[in-house]
Amino acid sequence: MQWSLLRPVGLVPAVLVLTTIAAGAEGGKSAGPSESLLILQIVLLIVVGRGLGEIMQRVGQPSVIGELLAGIILGPSLLGWLWPEAQHAIFPKTPEQKAMIDGIAQFGILLLLLLTGMETDLKLVRKVGKAAIAISIAGIVVPFACGFALGEFLPDALLPNPQQRLVASLFMGTALSISSVKIVAVVVREMNFMRRDVGQIIVATAVIDDTIGWIIIAVIFSLASHNTLDIGSVAKAVLGTLVFLAISFTIGRRLVFQLIRWANDTLVSTAPVITVILLLMGTMALITHLIGVHTVLGAFVAGILVGESPILTRQIDERLRGLISSFFMPVFFGLAGLAADLSVLRDPNLLMLTGLLVVIASVGKFGGAFVGGTLGGLNYRESLALASGMNARGSTEVIIATIGLSIGVLSQNLFTMIVTMAIVTTMAMPPMLRAALARLPMNKEEKERLEREEFEKRGFVANLERPLLAVDESVNATFAAHVAGLIAGMRGLPITVLHVGKRATEQERGRDGEESHEAVVKRAAETVTSDPEAGNVDVTTRIRRSDLGEAVGEEAKKGFDLLVVGIDKVVATRDRFDRKVEDIAAQFEGPLAIVLAKGSHLKQPVPDGLNILVPVSGSAVSKRGAEVAVALAQAGSGSLRVIYVATTRDKGAQRGVSRGLSQETGILKDASDLAARYDVDITTTLRVNRSPEAAILREIDTTDVDLVVIGVDRIQADHLSFGGVADAVLRQSKVSVLLVSSGEARRASSEKA
Repeated sequence: MQWSLLRPVGLVPAVLVLTTIAAGAEGGKSAGPSESLLILQIVLLIVVGRGLGEIMQRVGQPSVIGELLAGIILGPSLLGWLWPEAQHAIFPKTPEQKAMIDGIAQFGILLLLLLTGMETDLKLVRKVGKAAIAISIAGIVVPFACGFALGEFLPDALLPNPQQRLVASLFMGTALSISSVKIVAVVVREMNFMRRDVGQIIVATAVIDDTIGWIIIAVIFSLASHNTLDIGSVAKAVLGTLVFLAISFTIGRRLVFQLIRWANDTLVSTAPVITVILLLMGTMALITHLIGVHTVLGAFVAGILVGESPILTRQIDERLRGLISSFFMPVFFGLAGLAADLSVLRDPNLLMLTGLLVVIASVGKFGGAFVGGTLGGLNYRESLALASGMNARGSTEVIIATIGLSIGVLSQNLFTMIVTMAIVTTMAMPPMLRAALARLPMNKEEKERLEREEFEKRGFVANLERPLLAVDESVNATFAAHVAGLIAGMRGLPITVLHVGKRATEQERGRDGEESHEAVVKRAAETVTSDPEAGNVDVTTRIRRSDLGEAVGEEAKKGFDLLVVGIDKVVATRDRFDRKVEDIAAQFEGPLAIVLAKGSHLKQPVPDGLNILVPVSGSAVSKRGAEVAVALAQAGSGSLRVIYVATTRDKGAQRGVSRGLSQETGILKDASDLAARYDVDITTTLRVNRSPEAAILREIDTTDVDLVVIGVDRIQADHLSFGGVADAVLRQSKVSVLLVSSGEARRASSEKA
């Protein structure tokens, strides 16, 4: 076990020796800036930082601690003390060479704030509500006052400019009051407390802390830029910040979403969405700079807006996180560690002041958060867990200290003291929070909510991000638009309508008409009231300008996770789907929802409600069908009937009646539990000794259902097939049918419903 912990840094000594020799040789060649030396610095920071970060994670600490320690080891604190020649050769203090890697680090700050913003869940803050805001205010005011008071009493020798003591005191207060939402979220998530009530309050409070902190830093930056307390300049910065935030979270939110979707749907170059996000980050950072506040606020707000984009969030997060975590984080935090010279702590006075800083920071934040939690309605144990979590500074603290050092507000010694405080409080937080959270019991309501959310996390409908609707001019297309609108309206999903009929151009031009498919989608979404965002559906129109298969294939590349098909002719002769349906399905690898309107829906394709029948068998695909049926019943304000059907015609399956009935009853109970999670009333039916299609058709004939929803598998064949059961129901049913398929084809080994 010990060897496995040490293995990640086993190459560090060799890298140190090789890079020292190479750096020394490079330094002997030229006194000017060196590109090869820059590469050596980056390689060294990444190797040592990532290696130590790996060790930190394995012992239960955040990886950022390892990256900070890498800089301390490679800087004057250790390497510069043991071997100053090598340290100076690798990291010379010449302005030109230092400026090269500092430029990378400065851009890294913006990317770190972009990622922090993307991890900021404003929905969580809104959900927790007033409690988190009250807790956050108390948790900021107390440590801010402590930090400000400490700044006012600091010796002049610790300040680069004693005349700017006010700005330095404000910086100290901010540094002591902000928690690192990234570190807090990592530990809470690791403890599986992210969805617990207290976990949500902890993370939401950290989010508010972070947001308020960056706004304060932006204003302090304006103060520092003018070297004096200029009321006019401060008022301009505050007003400009408020206007910037107001525009960003109203017009800007929709604009960012539209730009991301436009880049994804229109541009054909590599990673166009990432390019647009980086441009947005840079533009908003420049806007805040023009306002007179720091660029980090613009990058942070850009990250929040990108994180709230309803499409492609997982793909964006994965791509950006990999680049930032593997490159920019070890470089930036490594340089922060390099700038912190811990050797100065050999001075007893500085060591005592640093200890005092750690104590004041911890007591102030812990006490303020504890009092805030008590006032916010939390009990003793919950307040204790909250206070423990809020005491981590981590990356946020280091970024703030780096900004203070770069603009001349903090001295080198004061910077070292703050970084030391950040490391100590961050390393103390995980074990304290784990101990506090482990003692928190779970009440009944919280348990039920967590079970529901865990189910939704694994579910199909809850994880949809972007459906595509392919329609022509038929009545069936109108009914499909209604169904797609109900699905999209459940969570406010953006939807694209692809017109594939003969009059596709006319349909696209008439998208604003009362009878257009787009209008049907919007009206259906507006009927959904289970979610605050229901009905807020953004509809985009596309028309087929090429062959049907090619048009669908082009759209399929844009990240859609469900294709709803509604065209005039669905089935053909000889157990085959219509050629158009097969062409559409062949170009889309994800889940399909094929709609066939029959009965009353041919006369009224936009019904007031849906009376749904869904067959279940216990298979994964039947569960998916049941989930869609429950969602449609909830959204469409209709009824739901569930019928158990066998998944095979094998006579052996009928042996052991008592065992079979027990299994069938259990499957129906699962369906009832699913409906109960969505507050949908259902009727269950158990029909034995019948083939699946016969049982389904019998239920249709004897009840008042008007839609059958069936979860099906794609069958590997030379044509589109979902098996005999689906084919029989499609052809013989007197009511509408919705087939919900999985994304992958399987070999035909048994019949599934």
